[in-house]
Amino acid sequence: MTHEQKLDYGTYDATVARSATLEQELLVSPKKFRVLTGDRPTGSLHIGHLFGSLQNRVRLQNLGVPIYIVIADYQVLTDRDSFESISQNVHQLTIDYLAAGLDPDSGHTSIFPHSHVPELNQLLLPFLTLVTNAELDRNPTVKEEILAAGQQRINAGMYTYPVHQAADILFCKANLVPVGKDQIPHLELTRVIARRFNERFAGGEPLFPEPHPLLSSAPMILGLDGGQKMSKSRNNAIMLGATEDETANLIKRAKTDADRTITYDPTNRPEVANLLLLCSLCSGRTPGEVAEEIGDGGGGRLKQLLIEYLNEYLRPLRARRRELEKEPEYIRGVLRKGIAAAREAGQETLSQVRRVMNMEI
Repeated sequence: MTHEQKLDYGTYDATVARSATLEQELLVSPKKFRVLTGDRPTGSLHIGHLFGSLQNRVRLQNLGVPIYIVIADYQVLTDRDSFESISQNVHQLTIDYLAAGLDPDSGHTSIFPHSHVPELNQLLLPFLTLVTNAELDRNPTVKEEILAAGQQRINAGMYTYPVHQAADILFCKANLVPVGKDQIPHLELTRVIARRFNERFAGGEPLFPEPHPLLSSAPMILGLDGGQKMSKSRNNAIMLGATEDETANLIKRAKTDADRTITYDPTNRPEVANLLLLCSLCSGRTPGEVAEEIGDGGGGRLKQLLIEYLNEYLRPLRARRRELEKEPEYIRGVLRKGIAAAREAGQETLSQVRRVMNMEI
């Protein structure tokens, strides 16, 4: 048994240690990894997405890591009655990706909606035979999605969500999935499915990798209300495509506190600390340095500084976004190219799956 196999992936400390090792390996051998990541097309992205995940994807791309970015359009059907805007949202999401620096022409990045990759979705059937109803009932992904949906009628697609997520990851044999601390349990079922498939059908050979979590070092961006994670549905977000005036008006309404002396204290002053963090991310200065500059200028000066920093930081991205809005055929071309690459990977995987399951003709 190798040292890697002996690692205890059940503990957070072990995951942190393994993630740190992976970061070093990425610098030396980026091509040995394959990353799967993505989003659901429920609307355009906001600055929380930019600082929390998009910039990390661009970093991995620029290292030369092959990245598959799935736009999980089927998953929108599991907890939403509306489907009329899915296609529009897929295009808006793609525009946000490109404006943030993801580049399909780099040869490393493929962007695709999983509804257009039948090979991916075909893996759902054998994967469902590898888990029990009880395991799905206990799965944190299922519980969280049901709670977030707030619906009385729970469809079967909601229960199979984590199995479909496993198909998203394994169809291209991704061995690395960027996640936050709260998402680590979500990946465990994918690892279990890969392991069980290999044991049951492949004679213990590693047809599917057991993907590792790559922990994000990005801080969680709170919404402008200062109390919850930034989210469009909570009405506390600054969208990437917002105008400079819209951005200024939103920041002016952001919550701070009554203390005029600005200090960086995330525990006791989360609202002020969040705005200082955003200033830091846009300026390259530390939150403490920004706070020291503002001094007793109060929340008003802090907000004004953030308006200046954020609008300047986002100006190139927004200019690129406006250009892309005028090129719908280019966006369709990006998606077609991504679909072709995903289908090629999926066909190769599905061919191997059929072979070990004795389903070849």
